[in-house]
Amino acid sequence: MRIGIRPALIIFVVATFATTGGVVDLLWWRTAQSNSRMLATKLNQQIASEVKRELASLIGSAEAAHGAIRTIFVQDVITTRQADKREFVFLAQLQAQPAVSWIAFGWPDDSFFAAHKLGDGELEMMEIAAAPVPRQRRIDRYKVLTGDIEFEKRAFKATKYDVTAQAWYKEATEANAPLWIEVTQYPGAGRPAIAYAGAIDVDRARQGVLAVMIDLDRLSRFLASLPVGKSGAAFVLRPNGLAVAVPDAEADEVHGTMVKNPTLLAVARQTHDMMLAKADAEQKQLAEARVEHDGIPYTVTVTPLDFMGWEVTTVVPEADFLGAIDSTNQHVSAALVVLILSAVGAAMLLARSFLVRPLTRIAAELGRIQRFELEQIEYHPSRLRELDLLSKVASSMASGLSAFRKYLPGDLVNKLLAEGIEAKPGGTVQPLTVLFADIAGFAGMSERLGDAIVPLLSAYIDVISAEIVAQGGTIDKFIGDAIMAFWGAPAANADHAADACRAALACSAALARAGIADDGGRPLVVRIGINTGNVLVGNIGSQSRLNYTAIGDAVNVASRIEGANKVYGTTIMIGDATRLKAGASFQVRELDRVAVYGRAEGMPLFEIVGTAEPGASTPAWILTYAEALELYRTRRFEAAVLAFERVVAMRGCDAPSRVMIERCQAFLVSPPNSEWHGTMVFEQKD
Repeated sequence: MRIGIRPALIIFVVATFATTGGVVDLLWWRTAQSNSRMLATKLNQQIASEVKRELASLIGSAEAAHGAIRTIFVQDVITTRQADKREFVFLAQLQAQPAVSWIAFGWPDDSFFAAHKLGDGELEMMEIAAAPVPRQRRIDRYKVLTGDIEFEKRAFKATKYDVTAQAWYKEATEANAPLWIEVTQYPGAGRPAIAYAGAIDVDRARQGVLAVMIDLDRLSRFLASLPVGKSGAAFVLRPNGLAVAVPDAEADEVHGTMVKNPTLLAVARQTHDMMLAKADAEQKQLAEARVEHDGIPYTVTVTPLDFMGWEVTTVVPEADFLGAIDSTNQHVSAALVVLILSAVGAAMLLARSFLVRPLTRIAAELGRIQRFELEQIEYHPSRLRELDLLSKVASSMASGLSAFRKYLPGDLVNKLLAEGIEAKPGGTVQPLTVLFADIAGFAGMSERLGDAIVPLLSAYIDVISAEIVAQGGTIDKFIGDAIMAFWGAPAANADHAADACRAALACSAALARAGIADDGGRPLVVRIGINTGNVLVGNIGSQSRLNYTAIGDAVNVASRIEGANKVYGTTIMIGDATRLKAGASFQVRELDRVAVYGRAEGMPLFEIVGTAEPGASTPAWILTYAEALELYRTRRFEAAVLAFERVVAMRGCDAPSRVMIERCQAFLVSPPNSEWHGTMVFEQKD
């Protein structure tokens, strides 16, 4: 692994200052951490005291309400069966004691009456008579107004609630005095509550049981109001570790309680299991612990409550109390960073000015040389002798290579470098598509123009080369007006045949747009031949001089196909292998079956008419030409002449049809021998 000068200098300076600063910061952090834990313990103790006071207030409210109503019944101010007065008394106490959720009375005959808060905005009166059967629960719903209530609706619901079977009723009946009992079942609901219940006797006659209940959702709402650090919480747990109340700011008799912080509750239970699992008196003391849960440390305080064996557990993530310390530590760290940056600033500016920037520029220039982007190389003077000399050498190297680059196709060099092909003899046989192109009538034009042919030839080569490169082709060589290019090497290309065909069409179109004319003012015409096949491609030559090229029969055939354009008056001709490989992307017509020079067997040749749109039908004149070609091959020369003439009529002018008409007419005069099968033999190379 290598790094630059700038990072190396930064690492060295930063490491020196960071080590010193880190040691000092660590000592300070340890001291601050110890102090923060002391603060956390003190806060937890204050939270526990608040919960104790709130619980005492709730208990006091319930006991006071129970005592007031019991006095009214025992002193015979009203009887338990006086419904209107009883409802008034229950309602008055329910509104006078905000912490009270239920005031209920059960009779020995299983009759039941209760006043019940529904949050802070509504309440309900319910009554269950001993008969008839099936039993019904009458529910009167009221809306709470300022200093008053307003009746909303009455409903009747079937019920199986048996008050005499409830634990609070049974235990209160058997006890000699009112007692506190946990309640989980109400008529039509089932949420945890605590009830202060006691039997009511008037003149030594048992009237029933009066219960004042506090929904534990009220205690959950109170827990949510306690500021336990930034993200801590307080919980009230039973002796078995189950939750009595958990923080929920929206909890009430209607919505119930949702566990909003299950992770903190899990920590509270984990601490309970470790510290207060046993009920020994010695362990019912204030307990503190540092507990880790899922890798996160918490400060936990467990305080027993003098009520039903409950305990209040506060759980605070240590990060809450270390927040201020973290902030201070961040300031210290920031100061260290500023100090480090100040210390390295001058050195970095110096390094950047004298080392990094010059080296970066020189490296960029060398990269351009590697990519043969030689025209962009510049000399960058430096105050350091060695860097100045290095820049001069790079600039001189670019100047020399730039002149040499004129003799090599730059795109080919870039491709060879990209593919990692070494400059040594070697090659592989692989399928390629080869293209040959030259100017129609170039020999005569060259004789007529002399050295004036050079600018015309240069303009022509520039246009054709640009289109070949744009379609991903590799330019092999220029031979006078002839251009050889191929697709499929050195970079692999699965669509090499189609790309070559697209390049041929693009070359013809670009030459027409360029408006290059011959010495007679006529537009320059390029003839193109394309063939696909397995060829030997690679660095061909000797150790001292190489040429990245393609050789083989398929290359020779491509050259012959290009020359065949002259016979048929066409501009773009392809072999059968190219047609098959290019697929249905191009509109073509089969011109003839030809045995090119150097090959005894015949092969079909095709003219590219243009690109083919998906679903487009074949033009009628191509179908007619195919029909004429079939008549020609079956020796029906008179019919073939008529068919070829129809093609001429349909197109206005069609050079291949004219050639075939002349051939048919010649065969009518002098028929071919019996071995003739419709193949045209070329006795010359072009």
